[in-house]
Amino acid sequence: MSQNNKYYLGMDIGGTKCAVVISHDDCNEVTDKIRFDTNSKRGWKAVTDELIESAEMLINRNGLNSNDFISCGVSCGGPLNSKTGVIMCPPNLPDWDNVPLADIIKKRLSIPCKICNDADACAIAEWKFGAGKGTENMVFLTFGTGMGAGLILNGKLYSGSTGTAGEAGHIRLAEDGPVGYGKKGSFEGFCSGGGIANLSEIMLNEYSGETVLSTDNLSAKAVAQAANQGDNLAIEIYRKCGTMLGRGLAVLIDILNPERIVIGSIYQRSSNLLIDSMKKAVNEEALKISAESCEIVPALLGDEIGDFAAIGVAKQYGEELYGH
Repeated sequence: MSQNNKYYLGMDIGGTKCAVVISHDDCNEVTDKIRFDTNSKRGWKAVTDELIESAEMLINRNGLNSNDFISCGVSCGGPLNSKTGVIMCPPNLPDWDNVPLADIIKKRLSIPCKICNDADACAIAEWKFGAGKGTENMVFLTFGTGMGAGLILNGKLYSGSTGTAGEAGHIRLAEDGPVGYGKKGSFEGFCSGGGIANLSEIMLNEYSGETVLSTDNLSAKAVAQAANQGDNLAIEIYRKCGTMLGRGLAVLIDILNPERIVIGSIYQRSSNLLIDSMKKAVNEEALKISAESCEIVPALLGDEIGDFAAIGVAKQYGEELYGH
């Protein structure tokens, strides 16, 4: 492989924001980036054009050309097919119906391209650059708007036979409870931003004590703030969420036997409210030998995870192509 190929290109596509980034092949930092509002109503062609134009701008202003890039990685919400490079109408990107994005980028930029769903891409990022660095078997949980998982097994991303492995949020943890993935009592129903809001509403309706919570302020952030200020109901909501988180983790621990589980977003910000009840449930539910060999840690990359997710996909693809 030519010594001139020393950079990775990354694209992080979200329903609200997009970012295009470049990184030197040591991936220690993002070298340069452009962010813009997705404005998805304008359609996939307009968004794709801006992604590619932004990439061209980055390449030009850094004095580079397509031959200087090992590969391009794209992180995007699913459903998508990472093997064919086709995005299949994600909920937050209306009209992106069977868009062959990897082929479009490769044709227009002359850089090999791989796309990956955002949970898998974030798993790669935390594995290569963050809290999962150095592991062979790691699970990343999004624990944000939803509850998805990315699986690193035996030193490789595991996507499953149809590319849908890691849908941990679909696991049913209770016969009844908040709805996530269209399923009452699911892992996502208890452990996600929307899930915490729904759980809070259920518990508020059953609560007879004093609380600062009302039906007007039941977001995960608002409940966490109330809990940190000593509100008993808010504390109990997060304790319940932590218990169900622990039960979900126990299933993953027993089946996958990871050495580390990395949890993002809400856990990253509010682990102090979740950790005690989470650990208690894990110890009650999981096999002792597996639980004792598994660390549960917050994600490290924070707000930069989208940038490093895209770069991580590019790096992984570069290694597949060239062993780089």
